[in-house]
Amino acid sequence: MPLALITGAARANSIAAGIVPRLRSAGWTVVTSDHHDATADVPADGHISADLSTTEGPEQLIAEVNRRYGTISALVLSHAHDVESGILDTTAASFDRHIAVNARASLLMIAAFARQAGDDGGVIIALTSDHVTGNLPYGASKGALDRLVISAARELGPRGISANVLNPGPVDTGWMDDTTRESLGAMTPLGRLGRPVDVAAVVEFLVSDEGRWISGQLIKTDGAFSARF
Repeated sequence: MPLALITGAARANSIAAGIVPRLRSAGWTVVTSDHHDATADVPADGHISADLSTTEGPEQLIAEVNRRYGTISALVLSHAHDVESGILDTTAASFDRHIAVNARASLLMIAAFARQAGDDGGVIIALTSDHVTGNLPYGASKGALDRLVISAARELGPRGISANVLNPGPVDTGWMDDTTRESLGAMTPLGRLGRPVDVAAVVEFLVSDEGRWISGQLIKTDGAFSARF
């Protein structure tokens, strides 16, 4: 069975956790990773904890997955560091940590993934966000991630590797209060907030043989939330 690595899968209500069962049911072996130890809430085929804020952690993670489970065919980057702040209160240390985890770690994992990919190539999918105002370091680091992945599609395409960015819009993974949930749901033209399973369905298609022709795209899977502007 092909092997997928999904980062950021520590909580049962996370987007990453929603992707796990979808890929497993499609015949994938799924290994998850997060800064924390594995929990029973995310029933994958394996879990490796990793500190992606370090320069060594991302490549060590790929190497450890290879050592334990074999060649990775799909890399799903769903991890994120997120501490809200704006122009006037974002510190240099906070900005640097967001860039390190959300952008630099992704770059290093993408490179390590490409180096270990077999003759059949592989798939890279990264989760992004439009949230910037009031959440500046997070949004800026996600903007950098977008460009990294689009660049990977062009550079790594000759190796048989497709790469796309998914923007799911607002998904209630436990961070919303009732007021936020109601307000954002009302702003979504299809009438409800996104769910992890909605994102998982798109991921399943993109890692399939049929979906791998799609590459170099920033795909919005947000129920037309972004179309209201």
